Amino acid sequence: MTVIEVDRLHKRYGAKVAVDDVTFSVEDGEIFGILGPNGAGKTTIVECIEGLRRPDGGSISVLGLDPQHDRTELRQQVGAQLQESALPDKITVAEAISLYGSFYRSPADGAALEILGLSGQRNRRYRKFSGGQKQRLSIALALIGRPRIAVLDELTTGLDPQARRDTWTLVRDIRDTGVTILLVTHLMEEADRLCDRAMLVTAGRVIANDSPSGLIASIGIQQRIRFHPSGPIADGLLTALPGVSSVTAAADDVIVTGTGDVLGAVTFALGQAGIAAERLDVQRASLEDAFVVLTGRST
Repeated sequence: MTVIEVDRLHKRYGAKVAVDDVTFSVEDGEIFGILGPNGAGKTTIVECIEGLRRPDGGSISVLGLDPQHDRTELRQQVGAQLQESALPDKITVAEAISLYGSFYRSPADGAALEILGLSGQRNRRYRKFSGGQKQRLSIALALIGRPRIAVLDELTTGLDPQARRDTWTLVRDIRDTGVTILLVTHLMEEADRLCDRAMLVTAGRVIANDSPSGLIASIGIQQRIRFHPSGPIADGLLTALPGVSSVTAAADDVIVTGTGDVLGAVTFALGQAGIAAERLDVQRASLEDAFVVLTGRST
């Protein structure tokens, strides 16, 4: 079921076109990523979806609602963790939850705090929180209204590696509760780990829209597989496989290069021949490689 439909969305600020005829849809229960460098138009797109900005052209439907004409109901259905947000230094977690909960018809109980690991922090003041804890509280406030859709904008920017990974686990847990997630990020690793589908945006235009693996496969960059075979490999066993472009020897190892699911093809063929691939090392294209190729720029 489609929960967000955007058709030929257009937004400009004076002479600058921020969003240029963007079209996409988001399905119920998926994590959909909007990816691109800073200034690509990502935040403007989601602010139009949230009803925070009025588009200059095109149409948007969110759960069958128009973000401009149905703002009151939309805000009961969509939660948002904004790119930049802050709370008063002296406010406690309990006070923030109570305040934000008062905005909704049926606010969540303590389950959101349990999922987010904040249940033991109810009386702690905001100023004493680490960056990761502030992000968790920001997400909790976005979920307090029991939304069907959560918009997470630059979720982990500025967090240390461990806090970033903890937050990624958290996002998956939230999706597992039935919430559709619209994830806005310029971090390719984040999108690769989390997104079911991802849309690449640059200069306000959509460049590509596919699963992370589909985007990587579309650029045709070769993978390099190196391993030590447990036994002799018959001539032609690997060179005849689909996607394999070369097979070479390096000392006691074998190096296979190719495109597509070449790793799966190689490991299956070796298994059928009773050969184990020891010390297996795979160097493959990443989502960042796909972004650079498809957009013509680095992240």
